[in-house]
Amino acid sequence: MADYDVFNGDADGICALVQLRQIDPRDASLITGVKRDIQLLRQVEPSSGDRITVLDISMAKNHSDLLRVLYEGAEVFYVDHHSAGKVPESASLISLINEAANVSTSLLVNQYLRGARLGWGVVGTFGDNLKKVAQAMLNGKGFSSEQVDLLEKLGIYMNYNGYGSVLNDLHFAPKELYQLVIDYDDPLDFIVDSRHHFDKLETGYQQDFAAVTSLQPLRSSTAAAVYMLPDQPWARRVSGVFSNDLTNQYPGRAHAVITEKPTGDYLVSVRAPLLNKQGASKLCSQFPSGGGREAAAGINSLPSDQLDSFIDKFEQSFLG
Repeated sequence: MADYDVFNGDADGICALVQLRQIDPRDASLITGVKRDIQLLRQVEPSSGDRITVLDISMAKNHSDLLRVLYEGAEVFYVDHHSAGKVPESASLISLINEAANVSTSLLVNQYLRGARLGWGVVGTFGDNLKKVAQAMLNGKGFSSEQVDLLEKLGIYMNYNGYGSVLNDLHFAPKELYQLVIDYDDPLDFIVDSRHHFDKLETGYQQDFAAVTSLQPLRSSTAAAVYMLPDQPWARRVSGVFSNDLTNQYPGRAHAVITEKPTGDYLVSVRAPLLNKQGASKLCSQFPSGGGREAAAGINSLPSDQLDSFIDKFEQSFLG
């Protein structure tokens, strides 16, 4: 019998797995990648009786491979908050799916484990830009404002680290970052004991963010704004957290951050207005490599000849 842990390479995916494996340790093969690499189940070739844990990747995007591994006789535990599509009916599948806008995979795992590793659940939830949800998780738990600030920063930095077209764009490969944090029951202890790793993430985040703060929108209105980033590693790394920051600054406005790719295509991050977290997934799913959640979604490879069409559809989606 073999174990496989399949997880998104962002803060939410990593922190969800940390919680599970600290409570239920397994010598599992780790399968992950950059944040946008979500069709990860295709990498699993299981045998009957193998155990597969899948965290924070869309079931809809992995549907055929999910059917395949179930047919091979594997047992699957699937936790996610992205689009699920039709959930297969199988005695070998346990799924915890909640597509609500204010839910993260780390929150679902925290609830499943009854708060056994609350700190990591909070870090993953902060990383998904669910600030109010994360703060509510900490209410009455005795955390100081300084500790809450550190947990939020770690979540933001871990999420930032997941963005990029290839692993070489990242400061830490997601598998490496998971292995750095897994031995710490409390994320605050990781920050203290592995300060050089935390500082590497923080320095990278601050340098990349400084490069983007002076950027002017390509198009903007009170309802929607579009930003264009260049084909540079720093731009690919910062695109997601820049989108989140814009959403927090302008909660009534939708945002699209478009990053040029070496291929001539575009990487797109879309955030629905914070005050009305609807429409992002519906928009991005109209394009072949698009998907996500209603609050936050993206397109992995938007062809250059569809750029104008995307911008028009983006503005139409959120003007009404």
